[in-house]
Amino acid sequence: MSSIFVGIGSNIEEPMGQLAIAYRYLRDHTLMQTLAASSVYLSSPQGPDDQPDFYNAVVRIHSIVQPMALLKILQEIESQMGRVRTRRWGERCIDLDLLLFDDLIMHSDKLDIPHPRAHERRFVLDPLIELLGEAHALPGKGPLGQLRSRCSEQAIRVLCEFPE
Repeated sequence: MSSIFVGIGSNIEEPMGQLAIAYRYLRDHTLMQTLAASSVYLSSPQGPDDQPDFYNAVVRIHSIVQPMALLKILQEIESQMGRVRTRRWGERCIDLDLLLFDDLIMHSDKLDIPHPRAHERRFVLDPLIELLGEAHALPGKGPLGQLRSRCSEQAIRVLCEFPE
């Protein structure tokens, strides 16, 4: 089984409830075993600033599915939850990102692993550090703690434990 980290985010339509629903979809999927969830973090939007702050967390799962199949599953969950893609980096009821898949480094036209901007975003790095520790290396990028120190100006705070 592969060790996989999925980022979960929401900033509209009761974000805490959306995170909990997404977690249940992952937990209840027959091809996945949910192992842990980080705390929920509140962060400013990375795109247009005329939208609410984002609620973010990371979930660790084990699965036998391959990366492209997992991407499809995550997109299906987003669709079932009512995600509508409007503007780039805009508001969304749910966003599921495949962040890490074992130590795999993969680049394709549909999927990059690790997530191509994970090393630049505290709302990804802080939850990963919570689950993996500062010394854990993001494949091809370096230790999580060092990466976080490079984006320390980004405003983020722990909101609460994950609402399982």
